[in-house]
Order: sequence, then C-alpha cells, then structure tokens
Amino acid sequence: MLVIGLMSGTSADGVDAALVEWPDDAATRPFRLLAFRGEPFPRELQERIHALAAGRLAAGAVLRELAALDVLLAERFADAAAALAREAGVALGAIDAIASHGQTVAHHPELRATLQIGDPSVIAERTGVTTVADFRPRDLAAGGEGAPLAPFFHWAALADAAESRVVLNLGGIANVTALPKGGDPDAVVAFDVGPANALVDAVVRAVSNGAERMDRDGARARRGRADAALLARLLDDEFLRRAPPKSTGRERYGWAEGEALLAEWSAAGRAPDDLVATLVAFTAEAVARACRDFCGGAPQRLLACGGGARNPAVMDALRAALGAATRVEPTDAAGVPGDAVEAMAFSLMGRNALLGVPNHLPRCTGAGRAAVLGEIAPGRGARRWR
Repeated sequence: MLVIGLMSGTSADGVDAALVEWPDDAATRPFRLLAFRGEPFPRELQERIHALAAGRLAAGAVLRELAALDVLLAERFADAAAALAREAGVALGAIDAIASHGQTVAHHPELRATLQIGDPSVIAERTGVTTVADFRPRDLAAGGEGAPLAPFFHWAALADAAESRVVLNLGGIANVTALPKGGDPDAVVAFDVGPANALVDAVVRAVSNGAERMDRDGARARRGRADAALLARLLDDEFLRRAPPKSTGRERYGWAEGEALLAEWSAAGRAPDDLVATLVAFTAEAVARACRDFCGGAPQRLLACGGGARNPAVMDALRAALGAATRVEPTDAAGVPGDAVEAMAFSLMGRNALLGVPNHLPRCTGAGRAAVLGEIAPGRGARRWR
C-alpha cells in the first residue's frame, strides 16, 4: 500500500512529505521509503501560524485567521503531496492515501482538547486521494493525552531484539520513546520531555529581529557558555518531574517564554549566546533525567531525529549528559532518515486507519483502550480497504 505522510511540527517552518510502501495487511515490516522532501514555509506564513497559536491577534480577527489558515495550509499540504508523487515518478491515482498530521495551533490535554488545522477535505479535493487526518482528537476522546503518537512508528521500525534504545525527536518539543530490548510493544514508554528547539528558536528570532529563525549548526550555543544558576532554575520544573504519560507544547515552552527569558537576561547585561547555550544544556539534561527517571536508565543507544539532530551543539550536549554508556547518533544510522521519521510515522498511521487497525500505543498516551485514530475524507474513486 502506498501512503504519503505529511507532517508540520511545532516549529511551523514547513511541511515534510514521505511516500512509503507498506504491506497491504497489518504487518509493519518490510517497509520501503520511496521518496521524501521538505517544503519550507515562507517566513510570513510561519509568523502567521505562530501569532495564531500564541494568541497574538485581536479578538475579532482570531476566527477569520483560523479559518483562512485552515484552507491555506491544506493547499500547501496538497501541493507538497503532489510534488512528492511527481518526484517519485508515481501518479497520484496510484497513491492509496495521504495521511496528514496538520498544523497544531492548540493542544490542551487537560481540557481533552487539541486543534490541528489544514482541512483534509481540501487535500482530498485537490489531489483526488483519500486523506486521513485529525489523529489526535480520538486519542484524547479515549482518555489519552493525544500525544505522543510517533512512538507507534518508532516501535514498528526501530525496536531491536538485542539492544535497548531510546528514540528522541528534537522538534520544537523534545519527546522520547523508550524501546526495551526485545521489542515488546506493551513495554514501550513514551512522553514529551520538554523544550527542544522552541525556546532557542524564540530567543534567536528575537535577538536577531527576525533575521535568524534557528541557531544554525549550533553556532550561537558553541560561542556561548551555559549558566549554572539559570540551568538549575529551568530544571526545577513541575512538568519535568511529572510521571508519564504527559504531553506539552508551545503553550508552555513557546515564543512568550523564550522572549521573557531573553528580556530578563538582557536586563542583567548578559550575552544572548550564553542564554542559547543554557537552553541547549537544559534540553540535554532534561532528556538525560527523563531516561534515568522514567525509561529504566540510560539506554545502550539513543537515536535522534528532527531538526535538533542536525545541531552539533545539541548532539554534543546529549552525549555529555548521557555519558559514555550510551551511543548517541541520528536515526539514519538505524536505516530511517531522521528528517523523514515523523512523516513516515503518519504514513503508517494512515495505512492502519484505512485498514481499521489500531495505530497508537495507549500505554504511551494514557488512552483507555487501543483505538483507530484519524478521520477519513474519501478521494475520487476511493477503494474500500476493510
């Protein structure tokens, strides 16, 4: 079965698209990544998404902007899927489904509420391909946190019979999936750790007046020096101490928090690069503590993916925090390209939704039962899979 997975994460810097060939039944192996591409968003679109998610709009403009972005992002997602199919040399008519995570603009598990935009009906209409979307709400409805969902794919693709592994996704938010040796899905533990790139991106954007959107290649973090006092304060965080299942987002670690830290730091006459270095150390130490406290100790191997895995300062900080007993490397070393992991995850979840097969790990999200996540917008000439 050929399924395109689409993912736009908390950084809102673009959409990743992965075309994966899966077995036609419920098996997850073997699978084959046929094509992958990332489509960056224009800066103006990224700014609009962040402004909406941060509540920085006049009250009368919020619903109009929400509706406008719901359609605009769907058009972008449809274009990304079509471009990927062209690149792979596969006709859209041969694609069985598109599975779109959408763009999260609000996630409040304490309210059993989440909102991802990018209307799947628009995607299905533009491409003619059956589109599966809105995965998180069903998990919340079943009593879960609505996150993390990618661990289902991590287990399917990266669990190993002979090695304990942790998969670490370093997007806007850091989340871990602990895969004990042996590959038992009922033993998998996964949860959001805290911030990965979100706070650093907010600080870099503010200090550069928007000229920089990230700490490219970790240059600022490497020039800076972590501040022990601020690091200790950041680590004294109720969310970090809370036992899983748990999830978080920009509502806790976003623009406002990053800008507030920068304002405090600047008022004290401190160098911005030292703040960036401290935030990188915060992420690494939070991950190390999460492994120790909730994942049964440091794993034999930590496999990193997401934008942060391309930041050498972050990877070096992780190695220092976890120690020599853990080999830290990108998921590419295990055969899954790091940039494609999350898009591939939703490709698998979409395949399972079409088959009517559960596509999450309830133990990881806290859901009361295994459910089939996702709502389906049929394409033209859609076939019946169940």
